[in-house]
Amino acid sequence: MPTFAIITLGCKVNQYESESLACALKEAGWTAAVDSPADLVIVNTCTVTASAGRQSLQAVRQAVRRHPGARVVATGCDAQIEPERLAAVDGISLVVGQADKARIPELVSAMDRKDSLSPVTLVSALDCKGTHLPPPGHMVAGSRTRPSLKIQDGCDAFCTYCIVPYTRGPCRSLPADQVLAQIGELHRAGYHEVVLTGIHLGRYGRDLALRRSLSGLLAAIEETRAISRVRLSSIEPLEFDPALIGVLTASERVCHHFHIPLQSGDDRILKRMARPYNSARVRQLVSELTRAMPRAAIGMDVLVGFPGESQAAFENTYRLVAGLPLAYLHVFPFSPRSGTPAATMPDQVPAAVVKQRCAALRRLGREKRQAFYRRFVGQCFTAPVEGRRDPPSGQLKAVTDNYLPVLFSGPDRLMNSVVRLQIERLTSDGRIEGRCID
Repeated sequence: MPTFAIITLGCKVNQYESESLACALKEAGWTAAVDSPADLVIVNTCTVTASAGRQSLQAVRQAVRRHPGARVVATGCDAQIEPERLAAVDGISLVVGQADKARIPELVSAMDRKDSLSPVTLVSALDCKGTHLPPPGHMVAGSRTRPSLKIQDGCDAFCTYCIVPYTRGPCRSLPADQVLAQIGELHRAGYHEVVLTGIHLGRYGRDLALRRSLSGLLAAIEETRAISRVRLSSIEPLEFDPALIGVLTASERVCHHFHIPLQSGDDRILKRMARPYNSARVRQLVSELTRAMPRAAIGMDVLVGFPGESQAAFENTYRLVAGLPLAYLHVFPFSPRSGTPAATMPDQVPAAVVKQRCAALRRLGREKRQAFYRRFVGQCFTAPVEGRRDPPSGQLKAVTDNYLPVLFSGPDRLMNSVVRLQIERLTSDGRIEGRCID
């Protein structure tokens, strides 16, 4: 059987799409390469920053070197926006844009039949609704414990630092009946939890002919009892409207784990970023969520060093984050991306200053995480057990609905089952240990 390997850079949506491609290739008769060169190598690229674009190009070159004689395919966001640069790599076979990413197994088979040796570029404009949502048969992918389901793609926000609207196209949603059907398939296959993911998940359904909303979709999942648990990926601050908060609060199935892209806590910087909210709204939102769901885990993205970020602006961000009951932070340094307005803005922040500010926020994030973990020592949770043991400790691992990774002792038969756990302690290195009380 021919073998394949997939190299993935970037976001969770890219990871999902790589897993979906792997499923499609296996259905077409391919097998994953193990510790040996592959016949086909797919590099699923990222281009969210200039650094990510360089890493994508390097990954393609490394794939050619490490897999001599293989057909090397570049796809993803960098392939969409800079196909010529990738096609110029000596040894590459195919460059595929977002619209045709799901067709790669078919395209590779067609190339084999033609025995083409020159590189082929297949990149089309992303200006039509529904351009590249994968067909329903390839929507389900992921780990045994928490598979992901991509229900939305694209973005219409055009934040001044972000290239994603140009690499993913406009917002497009998977119809609700197909979402429910896919979740039903996951449930029948023995999964206990699904992660609903997308590029701009909070805008789910607004583009559909029969207009829907994320809150309406979650209510339908609750009503149909399609699966035991649903976890959401990132949601923008203004998309937590009263209807959504109401569904989240009342639901017995949606995990109380919310990831919010803050980006900055300074109102002037938020305006320069073209973010449509202010720090007061974020503070109010976190208060509403924690009041309605006291055990909720709330995490935030923070972008450090945006052009014009003075020391005072950074301190506004730090104070806002320090004063919020957050579970964790994801901290990113600003990296100019050509093609975005922010790349040419004046008052670029020196790299050394950005590094120092990132370090301060990451320390704060570690403190927040440990404080959040300590809150739940002695408390009990029901959670699905992952399908493999934690490599460093050899213990079983389960993730609670509010995103607590709990390690505990037990037999292999508990893997992929749902258990009742009590959190007992934090280890010296900050890990959570518990015990099964079933």
